[in-house]
Amino acid sequence: MDREREVEATDGHGDAQALYFDSSGVGLFAWLHRQPAGTAASLGLVICKPFGYEALCAHRGIRDIARTVARSGVPVLRFDYAGTGDSADIDARADQIEAWVGDVVAAVALLKRLTGVTAVAVLGFRLGSLLAVLAAERCQVFALGLVAPIVSGPRFLKELRARMRSAALGAERSPASASAAVSAGASGLEVSGFALSASTLESLATIDLATRAPPPVPRDVLVVEHPSSPVTDAWLGTLRAGGVAVEYRVSTGAVELLLTDPQFAVVSETLRAAVHRWVERTRDAVVERPSPRMPTGSVLSSLRQETEGSHWHEQPVFLPTGAPCFGILTVPGRPGHRRRAVILLNVGAEYHVGSSRLYVTLARRWADDGYTVLRLDLAGLGDSDARAGRPDSEVYPPGAIEDIAGAVNFIAQTRGITDIALVGLCSGAYHALRAAVGGLAVTRVLMINPMTYYWKQGMTADDMHRALEVARSLGYYRERFFSDSIWRKVWNGQVSLWRIARVLVQRPLLAVEAVVRNVGRRFKLRLPRDLGGELEQICARGVKTLFIFSRGEPGLDRLMLQCRSTLKRLEGRCRVHVIDDADHIFSRRGSRAALEALLSEELAARDDWEAAAPIPAELAAP
Repeated sequence: MDREREVEATDGHGDAQALYFDSSGVGLFAWLHRQPAGTAASLGLVICKPFGYEALCAHRGIRDIARTVARSGVPVLRFDYAGTGDSADIDARADQIEAWVGDVVAAVALLKRLTGVTAVAVLGFRLGSLLAVLAAERCQVFALGLVAPIVSGPRFLKELRARMRSAALGAERSPASASAAVSAGASGLEVSGFALSASTLESLATIDLATRAPPPVPRDVLVVEHPSSPVTDAWLGTLRAGGVAVEYRVSTGAVELLLTDPQFAVVSETLRAAVHRWVERTRDAVVERPSPRMPTGSVLSSLRQETEGSHWHEQPVFLPTGAPCFGILTVPGRPGHRRRAVILLNVGAEYHVGSSRLYVTLARRWADDGYTVLRLDLAGLGDSDARAGRPDSEVYPPGAIEDIAGAVNFIAQTRGITDIALVGLCSGAYHALRAAVGGLAVTRVLMINPMTYYWKQGMTADDMHRALEVARSLGYYRERFFSDSIWRKVWNGQVSLWRIARVLVQRPLLAVEAVVRNVGRRFKLRLPRDLGGELEQICARGVKTLFIFSRGEPGLDRLMLQCRSTLKRLEGRCRVHVIDDADHIFSRRGSRAALEALLSEELAARDDWEAAAPIPAELAAP
């Protein structure tokens, strides 16, 4: 932590302030959503996020809840636990439950100091609910709100291990599509790329709220559960027996917020109303009013890592683009750094930490290597507001190139760097490609598992998957045609025979189209939606272009079908790599380490690109 620069953090959107604060020597990242100017608040709210992939799904929804509550007159602090999100890392062997409960206690104290509120309520989601209850045993919490709470550690572990078996089965059937991988070992569990240490598992195995005394909370406890998975009956009995007033609600909102892909996750009106009523009732119950004294306490403007092997500084930034975009800027912490920068673009509708927190790891690793790295939220994603008239969580927004151009200009103007690379996974790869095609001043483009190369407004995810299905390799179709499972699905009505017929007709036509396009390129003809021609134009401008795919990715099949001859002509100026035993988002530790090493190697390469083989040997022939 930077203990010297205790100054006011950057104020971004006016109603929210990005900041860092200390929790037992670890720097935590947070957002403080203040109540309307000129109003005093007696009650504040701390929000405890869920764990892992659920936190990615719920990020935008929790942000929405925080802003809504703040506008009603109750300041809100939402934050990242140690070792998660934008906070500093912790020892991989640490008991995360113990550390995270301490983080909640520190957040409650901070909110009181910064806003002067006399009472703090805590709203927890899933594992965050468990942490909220345990924190209420250690500090003064006025009320608790718990959404889909984890009340039994052993039951939670059982759920994770069931997910492990399901993910392993899915990986056997389709290695490239498994997206919830869980690996177990002496070091603990890794759930969708998010790790729980062995000591954390031991801690969870001993926690059952039904066997503990009720937390000393003066006001009622709100519990919201999904109708098909009530798990709190025994604990609710313990609470009521201890004289705690409980408001119990049943809502599908927990699943819609926590267990739905970030692109589609929403805060249901039922859940929103339950939280709003609970906050209002809790606020009205606060007797002690805020004192006239000014709130105290300072926050940190940056996060610093200055150890023997790692030197970087990190800070929140707000870019003056069409819709102000938020990002986290990581810069080298020692002199003599490279005059090169990287911009990391959103993965789907996930926020700027990336899948499995991949972008945080890459940014800090590359800053140690001397790069300046910006983890950017495009407008409408993560912590960036949507443009006027555009929806939230839009994965392929029409203004993305404008946002990226703003980020490129920001780095050039504030850091004096013009050697800038774009890196993105899935939709981030698409936006990186479109930005390069659009002529932005970038020197290289590193694209990981792009799913599509062209997108037009009005398209759906199903449209994209159908296009990818048609572009699959012939070997894939031979394997599927002679598979018993596919014909069983046809017989059971799970797969449309018409869809199979359409693919069988369209696939040869697509191959013919690819040949025609290749001939047209040789005669310098301008063709619409011509990926090969666009790659030639990019490389002609000196932009180094790299594709990285997990084996079996449909985006690779489409690239090879459309651009195999182009890639051969481009030689080392456009590379393609394939990583084995990896899913789409590299959620497993081994494949993620391989990706990180490959990206770092390719990012550092400068003069040896021309000599490299552009296509994996097994893909050299149709």
